[in-house]
Amino acid sequence: MPLTRALVDLTPLRTSPPFRRLWLGRVFSGFGGQMTLVAVMFQVWEQTRSTVWTGAVGLAQALPVIVFGLSAGTLVDRVDRRKFALVTTAGQAACSVLLAVQGFLGDVPVAAVLGLVAVQSCFVAGGGPVARTFVPRLLPPDQLPAGLALNRIAFQGAMLLGPALGGLLLGWFGVGGCYLVDALTFGMAFYGVIGLPPMLPGGEPARPGLRGVLDGLAFLLRTPVVRGALLTDLAATVLSMPISLFPLVNAERFDGDPRTLGLFLSAIAVGGVAASVFSGTFTRLPRPGRVMLAGSLAWGGALTGFGLAPDPWLGLACLVAAGAADTVSVVTRGALVQLATPDALLGRVAAAEQIVGQAGPDLGNLRGGLVAGATSGAFALVSGGLLCVVAVVLVGAATPGLRRFTTPAAN
Repeated sequence: MPLTRALVDLTPLRTSPPFRRLWLGRVFSGFGGQMTLVAVMFQVWEQTRSTVWTGAVGLAQALPVIVFGLSAGTLVDRVDRRKFALVTTAGQAACSVLLAVQGFLGDVPVAAVLGLVAVQSCFVAGGGPVARTFVPRLLPPDQLPAGLALNRIAFQGAMLLGPALGGLLLGWFGVGGCYLVDALTFGMAFYGVIGLPPMLPGGEPARPGLRGVLDGLAFLLRTPVVRGALLTDLAATVLSMPISLFPLVNAERFDGDPRTLGLFLSAIAVGGVAASVFSGTFTRLPRPGRVMLAGSLAWGGALTGFGLAPDPWLGLACLVAAGAADTVSVVTRGALVQLATPDALLGRVAAAEQIVGQAGPDLGNLRGGLVAGATSGAFALVSGGLLCVVAVVLVGAATPGLRRFTTPAAN
């Protein structure tokens, strides 16, 4: 394959001005979100010196998405999605402004800070699903994988550089300044959404309340391709998420050196960025289901290698491979789910995908910690990786439509 076709496909940015504006807004708001995460963790730790309170930050972010996600997805399938996105973006920006105000005031109770984080996550519960409905409207089906790969680059870039930038801003301007910069980045998010055309859902609007939620769940249960894609994601995250084991592995392989602890997450991010840059190697392939299954198998295999690696640096190389495999799986799963879902149901399916993406890693980290506590870190990693491989093989074998699914351009 020529190098130009192996690199990330920039066609969506060139051919679709609305997608280009939306992507730029995503880039800036992604960096802002990572800076706020660093600032919240720093502020909570400085005020409490308690890991229980810092752990509560993740809970404040996750619970609203899990509790309200499906209801928000139903609303996304009933209203003008552009207007809904403007409301959720405004809500997130307002919370960032309030966080900045309390950061400059100081001496605000930690519970109030976490309350603001939770309220912001309520807007994220709706903003995440509605954002996922835009790309299939703005790009033709054959460009959808490339558009999702570009979104993945924005996400991985924010993950890789955002925390470091947030740390610098904390040192220069304090937590208030860090929150304020995040609030300002929402200006670019508004720029991306305001230029979109009206985005009324296709087909019949979702039924209100619980009936609309149940309609979305029924679609997931009766559609093997979408169901198999989400089960594959759960297999990869719930069974083999390694992040909770990093401090233990760092103690065993690097004598607990705090300078090396960050290398584990950075290694995964480096692999993800590399896979995104060379995403042309897989976004142009006609069978995203097979690519997704292969990426998930590679994730499980790489984490098994990480658990078995005799050399600590070889272990980090396995994490780089795992990060690349994760990006391949995430991008192709997103393309497959969006291509297989009718527009009228996109909000609810996107909400379910967001919940799986939020809850799966949390449960996986809990599983890893419990297994390591009862056995060892190496056993938790290796058993999780192997269980992931077995589960993905079973999902692929039980879902032939997933293996045979082709992009419209390939039909």
